[in-house]
Amino acid sequence: MNFDEFTGQAQHRLGMPGTGETLRAIRATLMTLGQRIPEGNAEDLAASLPIEIKWYLTGAVHDHGQRFDWQEFVGRVSDIEGTDPADAAYHARVVIDLVHEQVPESDFQQLRDMLPEGEDAENWRKLFEVVDADE
Repeated sequence: MNFDEFTGQAQHRLGMPGTGETLRAIRATLMTLGQRIPEGNAEDLAASLPIEIKWYLTGAVHDHGQRFDWQEFVGRVSDIEGTDPADAAYHARVVIDLVHEQVPESDFQQLRDMLPEGEDAENWRKLFEVVDADE
């Protein structure tokens, strides 16, 4: 899938009127995810994405491997995207579902496995609600 197809699919699924809003949602989700996961995992996940999208996960501005919870994740996505937290959480779920369709299952499982298992695990599972609903 190329950049235009990826953004077109995201725009359709998110029900957004324009490409600009769609790209903000994609960028906010993937930049924040890139901050949360280790650099090598971000590179693995990004390898199957269009080059223009790949950078959001792996860009040099990231401090990879940060430890923050689901609420912080949603807050960061919301701030970057410039939308309210409920919309940001939904947008993140949809973007992650689209990423899931583009990457090898082993890389996606690696993403699931690196997110917390303890008290915050239930909250992080929210990120995969659309993916899990499709299966």
